Amino acid sequence: MTAIDHRRLEGEHVAGAAALTSVAVDAAVTLTRATKALLGLQHEEGWWKGELETNVSMDAEDLLLRQFLSIRTEEDTADSARWIRANQREDGTWANYYGGPGDLSTTIEAYVALRLAGDQPDAPHMEAASAFVRDRGGIERARVFTKMWLALFGKWPWDDLPVLPPELVFLPPWVPLNIYDFGCWARQTVVALTIVGTYRPERDLGVEVDELRSGLPPRPLRPRLTWEGALERADKIARRYARRPVRVLREAALREAERWIVERQEADGGWGGIQPPWVYSIIALHLRGYALTHPVLRVALEGLEGFTIRDEKGRRLEACQSPVWDTALAVVALADADLEPGDPSLRLAARWLVGEEVTVEGDWRVRRPDLAPGGWAFEFANDNYPDIDDTAEVVLSLLRCDEDDRGSVERATRWVLGMQCRDGGWAAFDADNTRTLCRKLPFCDFGEIIDPPSADVTAHVVEMLAALEAAGRPVDAAAMGRGVAWLLANQEPDGSWFGRWGANYLYGTGAVVPALVAAGVPTTHPAVRRAVEWLDACQQDDGGWGEDLRSYDDPAWSGKGASTASQTAWALLTMLAAGERDRPSTRRGVEFLCATQRGDGTWDEPWFTGTGFPGDFYINYHLYRLVFPVTALGRFVHGGGPHG
Repeated sequence: MTAIDHRRLEGEHVAGAAALTSVAVDAAVTLTRATKALLGLQHEEGWWKGELETNVSMDAEDLLLRQFLSIRTEEDTADSARWIRANQREDGTWANYYGGPGDLSTTIEAYVALRLAGDQPDAPHMEAASAFVRDRGGIERARVFTKMWLALFGKWPWDDLPVLPPELVFLPPWVPLNIYDFGCWARQTVVALTIVGTYRPERDLGVEVDELRSGLPPRPLRPRLTWEGALERADKIARRYARRPVRVLREAALREAERWIVERQEADGGWGGIQPPWVYSIIALHLRGYALTHPVLRVALEGLEGFTIRDEKGRRLEACQSPVWDTALAVVALADADLEPGDPSLRLAARWLVGEEVTVEGDWRVRRPDLAPGGWAFEFANDNYPDIDDTAEVVLSLLRCDEDDRGSVERATRWVLGMQCRDGGWAAFDADNTRTLCRKLPFCDFGEIIDPPSADVTAHVVEMLAALEAAGRPVDAAAMGRGVAWLLANQEPDGSWFGRWGANYLYGTGAVVPALVAAGVPTTHPAVRRAVEWLDACQQDDGGWGEDLRSYDDPAWSGKGASTASQTAWALLTMLAAGERDRPSTRRGVEFLCATQRGDGTWDEPWFTGTGFPGDFYINYHLYRLVFPVTALGRFVHGGGPHG
C-alpha cells in the first residue's frame, strides 16, 4: 500500500471519528430531552401507562354491546362515531392499523356502528364503505366474530355459524380440543361464546344493513381428508346435537361454563384484562339471567369505563392496558439513561411493581400443577393470567433499582423457570400450549389461538437469567443454555428473528441479539453477524428502520416500511449489543432519532408497532416511541447493556 493510500485512509478515519463525536453530542442532548419527557409521564404512584391504540372494531363492538344491553346513549354514540369517522380511509374503508389496507370485517363493523349513530346509507362516506364491502364478498365473507355480532341482532342466521357446544368445558386437559388447548385469551372467549351460541339471542338493531350483502353462496367444504374438512363435517354433527342436546348434560355444561367465567372475573371487573372475553362474558352472563344490576355485571360495565378514553378526538375503548409492561420498560430505559439505582423515580416505580406481584394460582397450573405462583401480569388487574414476558422485563427492571424486592424476584424466577416449554423456549402465558388442531376449527378465523414459544419472549427470559447471573444471584445454567439453543435454532434464513408480540422481524431481532450477547454468545458468532448484516441491508434511506405489519402475511415486507422511532431503537439495540457502536449504519440510526425528535422530547409515531395476533390484530403502544429510543440512546451515549 502506498503512502498516499495511508493518508487517504487516515483522513477517512479522522472524518469518521469527528462525525461520531458530533453525533454523540447530539445524542446526549436528545437523550436528555427524552429522559425529561419520560420522567414527566410518571404517575404519582410510580407507574407509567401509555395509551394502547387499536382499530375501530373495539369502538364499533362497544356500541353494539350497548345496543344489545339497551344501555347505549346518544352522547356515547355520537362521540364514538366521531372517532370512527376520523379513522376512515380515503377510499371509504377502515384498516386494522395505520397505513394498512382496508379490511372487510373492520369496515363492516364500523359501518354498522355509524348506522347506529344515524349515518345514512346514501351518504358518500357510507356508500364508499358499502361498495367496498360488497366488492370483497359482503357479510358472506366476513370473519366469524363479525357475523356473530350481526347474528345477535338477527342480521345473520345463527344456523350459518359454527357451533361451540358448552360441553367443551367437561373435556379433560389430555383430550384434544379441550378449553386448555386454546391460548388464555382465546380460552376465555371460547367459554363465554359457548353460552352465547347456545342461547342464540336476536335483539333489535334499529337499522337495516342489507346493503352489505353480496349474495355470494357459502364457501364449499374443504377436502374430506384434511383436518379442516373433517372438522367442518364434524361441525354439522355438532349442529344436529345442538338442536336436540341431552338436556341434563347441556344444562350442567351451561352451569359449569357460567361458574368458570365468574371465577375468573378480575378485580377491575374484566376478564383477562382484554376486550374480547370481557364483552362476551358480559353477554353470556346476561343471557344466563344476570341483571345489569347484579354485582358481577355492574362491576364489569363500570370497569369498561376505566378503559374508555374521551378527548377532542372522540370516544374510544382501549382493548387492553399495559401499566406493568410500560413501567418495567420505563425503568430499564431510565437506568440506561444513567439514572442512579437509588433515584427516587426508580425506587418509587420499583415499589409499585413489587406491589403488583401475582401471588395466586391461575390457569397455568393445568400444565404445571406443582409450580408455585409468582411473576407479573400486563395490566393493573389480571391475576389469573400473569405472563412470562412481563415477568422477565419486571425482573430486569428491579435489578436496576436500589429497592428491596421482598423476595418477588426469587419467586418470579422460580415460576419462569417452571414455565419453560419442552423444546427449551418460552411462551407468553402457558407452557406447552402447542396443539395446532385448534387452529383448524371452522370457528377460529380471528387470529392466533394457541401460545407456542416465541423468539421475543424466550429472548427476554434469557436476558433476565443473564442479568441475574451478572448480579450474583442463583441461576439455572442448563435452562438458560436450552433457551440460547432454542434462539439459535430459530433464527430466520435472512438473519432475523420473528417477532410474535412486536412488529415484527425488527422486534424479534432487537430482543434476541442483546439476550444472546448477555448470555455469553460472542459478538463474532455467525448468528450475530447475520443479524447485523440483515439490519444493514434493510436500513432506510433516512437512516431509520421500519417494518410494515404486512410482513406477517408477506415475507417480502420483512424489515421494510416507514421509519419509526421505536423500530429504529430496536435495530440500534441490536447493533450496540453486537459491538457495532462505530458502524456507519449505527451512527445514521442515531442521527435519525436526533433529527426526528419533537420539541417536547418525544417522537411522532402513528404507525402500529405492537402485535396482538399476527395477521389480524395490531397495537400502537403510545409509550414505545419514547421508552425504546431512551434505551437505545442511553446505551449509545453511556455504554452498558441489558444489565448495566
